[in-house]
Amino acid sequence: MTSIGTGYDLSNSVFSPDGRNFQVEYAVKAVENGGTAVGLRCKDGVVLAVEKIISSKLLKPGANKRIATVDRHVGIVSAGLVPDGRHFVSRARDEASSWRNVYKGPIPVSALSNRLGSYVQAYTLYSSVRPFGVTAIVGGWDSEAELAVDGQVGSGPKAGSGGKVEGAKAGGPGLYMIEPSGLYWGYYGAATGKGRQAAKAELEKLDLSAGSLSLIDGVKEAARIIYVAHEDSKDKDFELEMTWISSLDGPTQGRHEEVPKELLEEAERAAKAALEGDDEEDDAAKGDAVDNERMQE
Repeated sequence: MTSIGTGYDLSNSVFSPDGRNFQVEYAVKAVENGGTAVGLRCKDGVVLAVEKIISSKLLKPGANKRIATVDRHVGIVSAGLVPDGRHFVSRARDEASSWRNVYKGPIPVSALSNRLGSYVQAYTLYSSVRPFGVTAIVGGWDSEAELAVDGQVGSGPKAGSGGKVEGAKAGGPGLYMIEPSGLYWGYYGAATGKGRQAAKAELEKLDLSAGSLSLIDGVKEAARIIYVAHEDSKDKDFELEMTWISSLDGPTQGRHEEVPKELLEEAERAAKAALEGDDEEDDAAKGDAVDNERMQE
């Protein structure tokens, strides 16, 4: 039997002869059918944005939120199956609550992503369940005021495994993306969903690793990227939903909140203007090419 899925895609607890898990690959396809979601890690915070395709004119604008607050300092946006995303958020809230009960403080973004990655991976192991049909982007700000200054939490060893990390800085922005396989990575800029390739290309142009992008500029860039990614589905209307988390001395004071309406509208206007400018440049370039061909003739 060849490894084309036949016979090997009936259970996610079975590998194909070449080591593939087809149920996980099918879950990735479900993610690719969802609206584009992006996350940007800025020098003073994190921005999350999602493209919500309007499937019916009867839907109430502003309702049916796709970005959720997990803890006061963490937000999650997902692409793929919406019900799966809501269950994923529910589990994330349980993990954040459990951490607070045990450690009496907010859960670090990295620890939350680790726990959620393990939870999602467990759904790829048993034949009685199926993988999550979502890829989630987790963003947050680890408050300097609530973390150990020397990079150590609790009364563990001062050095070695579990001990003090030399040169560690307490607090700061965190951005992670968790895939249906349970794989997760830390990112400066992350994109998933239908327009992920176009969004990734735009994110790479920003040079986010330099840490020079401000939170306000990040909001405007996130809006522009969503509009660019939507170009492939321009025949469908969509609604832009966006949230942000700033540092303690920033506009949200370390909390995950919706971007203010005025700033969101300004970012959308700038995104539309940027797209129109690109279209005019393309038209001008085409016109120059035609003129050159005529001159050569």
